[in-house]
Amino acid sequence: MFVATLVSAHGQALVSEALLSRLARAIPDVTRTVALDGAVAADLFAEADDARKLEAAIRTGLEGEAIDVIVQAAATRRKALFLADMDSTMIGQECIDELADVVGLKEHVAAITERAMRGEIAFEPALRERVALLKGVPLAVVEEIIQHRITLTPGGRELVRTMRANGGYAALVSGGFTVFTGPISAVIGFDEHRSNVLLADGGILRGEVAEPILGKQAKLDALIELRTRFNLAPEATLAVGDGANDLAMLGEAGLGAAFRAKPAVAAAADARLDHADLSALLYAQGYTGSEIVRG
Repeated sequence: MFVATLVSAHGQALVSEALLSRLARAIPDVTRTVALDGAVAADLFAEADDARKLEAAIRTGLEGEAIDVIVQAAATRRKALFLADMDSTMIGQECIDELADVVGLKEHVAAITERAMRGEIAFEPALRERVALLKGVPLAVVEEIIQHRITLTPGGRELVRTMRANGGYAALVSGGFTVFTGPISAVIGFDEHRSNVLLADGGILRGEVAEPILGKQAKLDALIELRTRFNLAPEATLAVGDGANDLAMLGEAGLGAAFRAKPAVAAAADARLDHADLSALLYAQGYTGSEIVRG
């Protein structure tokens, strides 16, 4: 039995009863529909042989509506471990690009970041190259960037806090820097954070990052380590990210979700969120609107 969770674009309520009825009639495998949060989100349960084919049939039936579709095995949908990327996933910015703006190099550094996230260049050397350009930047600007430039992705706090309220564990695993992941993970409510360390002397960046760099392999290793620590089945894990350095982590998770992701990442992930906010990953686990921890 598969469950296909339909979630409206952020701030909208598009999953109407009429739409659900139309899909149920058009897709023979669908056995029942269940509303999760009014017309914001709903489940379609189906006795299908192939998750990808079921997803394709539903997307065809949606006729271009701004609704995300997450298809998975119904029996293992509830997750106990959540790992998340930070930049452009749990927050709306790339922190290294904001640091580069201090020295007038944001456009240059952002171009390198984009190529690395698309997988066009290796993450580790690209990070070293970008960090080298930050030499001389005072660490004091980090607090100002967090306060005035960083925005939390809608639904992220609700996702983390609801999972933790139900016994789950949440880790922020970022290719960014501890000076950002520390405060941001605390605001969102993560149990722990892992990221890279910027080296500084007297509060001034040296243009170097501590080795080894936390990249694609380290994110995968973190998932396996935490899964083992809590004695969880692979199916009980959830991961979300947007870039090429998230691919291994997403592939190992029971449900790997690509959030506003680069094309190669969206194509490889189990699910992709192109329209909905991060609370979609709660609906995907079967949580109803009234069960979400808000605020």
